[in-house]
Amino acid sequence: MIIEPSESKPLLPSLPKACTGIKGLDEITGGGLPQGRPTLVCGSAGCGKTVFSMEFLVHGALMYNEPGVFMAFEEKTEELTINVASLGFDLEKLQQERMIRLDHVHLERSEIEETGEYDLDGLFIRLGHAIDSIGAKRVVLDTIESLFSGLTNQAIIRAELRRLFEWLKDKKVTTIITGEKGEGTLTRHGLEEYVSDCVILLDHRVENKISTRLLRIVKYRGSVHGTNEYPFLIDEDGISVVPVTSLGLSHDVSSERISSGVSGLDSMLGGKGFFRGSSVLVSGTAGTGKTSLAGSFANQTCVSGERCIYFAFEESPKQIIRNMHSIGIDLQAHVDNHMLRLLASRPTINGLEMHLLSITKQVLDFDPSVVILDPITNLVSVGSVSEVKSVLIRLIDFLQGADITVMFTALSLNDNISEQTDESISSLVDAWLLVRDIEFNGERNRGLYVMKSRGMKHSNQVREFVISDSGLDLVDVYMGRDGILTGSAREEQQLAEKTENVIRTHAVSRKDKEIERKRTVLESKIASLREEFDSMQDELNKTYVEEELTRKVMEQNRQEILQKRGGIQ
Repeated sequence: MIIEPSESKPLLPSLPKACTGIKGLDEITGGGLPQGRPTLVCGSAGCGKTVFSMEFLVHGALMYNEPGVFMAFEEKTEELTINVASLGFDLEKLQQERMIRLDHVHLERSEIEETGEYDLDGLFIRLGHAIDSIGAKRVVLDTIESLFSGLTNQAIIRAELRRLFEWLKDKKVTTIITGEKGEGTLTRHGLEEYVSDCVILLDHRVENKISTRLLRIVKYRGSVHGTNEYPFLIDEDGISVVPVTSLGLSHDVSSERISSGVSGLDSMLGGKGFFRGSSVLVSGTAGTGKTSLAGSFANQTCVSGERCIYFAFEESPKQIIRNMHSIGIDLQAHVDNHMLRLLASRPTINGLEMHLLSITKQVLDFDPSVVILDPITNLVSVGSVSEVKSVLIRLIDFLQGADITVMFTALSLNDNISEQTDESISSLVDAWLLVRDIEFNGERNRGLYVMKSRGMKHSNQVREFVISDSGLDLVDVYMGRDGILTGSAREEQQLAEKTENVIRTHAVSRKDKEIERKRTVLESKIASLREEFDSMQDELNKTYVEEELTRKVMEQNRQEILQKRGGIQ
């Protein structure tokens, strides 16, 4: 039961936030990091803390006109400038424009004495001057362990940490403080996470020799936030965090249909093809033509003036282009026209989460109408079946939310059509096409049928799937005396029936000629009999006339004789 409030609640002030400009992070955090408050970014070595902090600073200067100070305790400013140049950041130019200030503070552990008089006043003075010199709104301290590297007194560390965080809040600067991960704690001292308003944990895992970077928001005071682990990618464009863990089913659906590129297959799908924004699975044993169907679908998409991304996990782009040429499909032309993007990699290059992130990043960058993954079976080599299924569910959800049609190909290891695919996603997709070998008469031919296609009328019959140099075709079901015939058996039976039809036609022609001849003879006999009848009729009529004339003459003679006799009397 849903209880409606009796009256609306007053709007309360929300926590102001500073956008990071990092792809996906602002969505997860609900707008960015807490403005004017410190945020702790912690993790082990190599997880991306410095890159994360530098992106926050550079994006603030370039996108939000907020100058920033980067104070490093380990790397020199020259090294930082060179390291981030690979991301396209020109720190020297930003320093000249007074949008960023880099400062390296050298700290030597041997010079730090653990006394009750130890404090950070010198740091406050130096940092305060750097902030005031450019009017900074953002600050990065990388890394905080260097400040207390020679201290073991927890009371001093705790007191100085609190002073540092309070001082930063008083300066009203949005701050990122990086920290090294400790043993059983988020940071080495285990204190920073308690005084920070926001804590972000970066993790770099290696499982089965495959590395994956993950991000998790441990806490965020005064704000709701995503609580899952989110994979993030570091490449030439910097950090990308895509929140692809949503399992929502609230996306819109389309009734528009798009062609599969094979006219026979479109006919099997109600004559119109797939629904736009649907998910399609093509499964079958090796050599049954799954990639050919995927290439034909990609070609049809580009011919229709729409973009397509083809992710290949088994063949190189050049190999796919060459192979498609053999069946009359020119994918290179679509690549040259920037309508098709062919991306190939071995599954073992990344973990499953990184593959998912790379795919979503490419989709957001290229904005395609169709996405093809060929084959998803190879992903099992970098994760369990349940993990692959989880990733594919999230990918389907992401693509359908963007109204993008996705086609998967999957290798079946058996011919039992009742078996699920190895990735167990056949129940999740909207359309499932099964391509299999049909052995008959010493030949192996291909057969295709639609296992399911949600929301549309579709054929329940098997079609022979023919791949030739002129393209793909589906031959109508051919029923012989012994059942369904394919390949040369079908052609032989068709030839025999054609020959039989020719012979039958010839026999019918001969029969028709004989009937016509007999009809002619019969009509001739009928004409002769009619002529004989007419002659006989004429002869009978002539005899009758002669007899009648004789009778009249005799009667006339008799009358004349009677008259003569009467005259004598």
